[in-house]
Amino acid sequence: MSRTAGRHFLQIPGPTNVPDRVLRAIDFPTMDHRGPDFADLGKSVLEGMKRVFKTSGEVVIYPASGTGAWEAALVNTLSAGDPVLMYETGHFATLWQKMAVKLGLQPEFLGGDWRTGADPAAIEKRLRADSGHRIKAVCVVHNETSTGVTSRIGEVRKALDAAKHPALLMVDTISSLASIDYRHDEWGVDVTVGGSQKGLMLPPGLSFNAISAKAIAASKAAKLPRAYWGWEEMIANGRSGYFPYTPATNLLYGLREALTMLLDEEGLDHVFARHQRHAEATRRAVRAWGLEVLAANPAEYSGSLTAVLVPAGHDADRVRKVILEHFDMSLGTGLGKLAGKIFRIGQLGDFNDLTLMGTLAGVEMGLELAGVPSRREGVQAAMAYLAQCRATPARAAA
Repeated sequence: MSRTAGRHFLQIPGPTNVPDRVLRAIDFPTMDHRGPDFADLGKSVLEGMKRVFKTSGEVVIYPASGTGAWEAALVNTLSAGDPVLMYETGHFATLWQKMAVKLGLQPEFLGGDWRTGADPAAIEKRLRADSGHRIKAVCVVHNETSTGVTSRIGEVRKALDAAKHPALLMVDTISSLASIDYRHDEWGVDVTVGGSQKGLMLPPGLSFNAISAKAIAASKAAKLPRAYWGWEEMIANGRSGYFPYTPATNLLYGLREALTMLLDEEGLDHVFARHQRHAEATRRAVRAWGLEVLAANPAEYSGSLTAVLVPAGHDADRVRKVILEHFDMSLGTGLGKLAGKIFRIGQLGDFNDLTLMGTLAGVEMGLELAGVPSRREGVQAAMAYLAQCRATPARAAA
């Protein structure tokens, strides 16, 4: 057959499924990005993103992937040779560290096991030892997309404060923004990095920096070269709703529609509760199958995705291949040192109970077809949990 009926199930942890109404918004005719109508669009999406980041400070939007926003965070605030403290939570934390090396920084990578988040105590200990305050920034991934582990950013902030260290705090929220509760101002974050293709329910192509006053002050003295990534012109133009260069106009149409859905119609608290509910249902399914969730600490379970360990002697990529071939569903692969050991189930973005049940049914059938020892009890366990949440809304909210 050359055609598969029905929609493809895109259950990787990003890019996520784009809602039809967002796709329709993106399909609007392109407007003049120097005209008065664009100013209204620009100001509305910038104000909306401030609400998503929970900040009253500056936000800039780049036509780029999240990788661009990583680079912008570093080059706007730091100078060549600056020591930077980073924490190894997984593959994407490792990529950010490699970028820092390429930019001429001196990143110190605190080792992790890829099953737990950034350790606030280890960060505090290292900062206390830096009596000369040579370390200029601490960089942490909030939700590590490669592992399904969420770091406790509020506690990391307390670690910096307890050490009385002036380093900037930079946080990657690419797979947590608009999916997991995040508080830029309350947690004292100086630069937050985000991307469009996950919880914001858009295609790839937009990235974000939320910026504190302290970070803006640091940018005045920073010496790393920047042109496209420079904050100064972005902020100055953004105050009137414009960009210093041609923006991704049609993606901004989609962003405006997505913000309406997330902020004004569903509400962020409900969005976060929905993600947590689906993540817990998925973890119950995994355990009912007799398999293991990669995340080791319940306090660090991700609301965006679940990484599933396959038993020794089995190849997670073969499981993914079987599921794709038989059920037209894509799951996330294991990255870096987790290649072949895990598959990842995305539960973020435009996602509801029935989408989750279809996803878990595909995984359950795929495990059997791939010959992975498992019990046919995961879908039932997840369904029972979701039904219980519907019956007791207070439990679902918790």
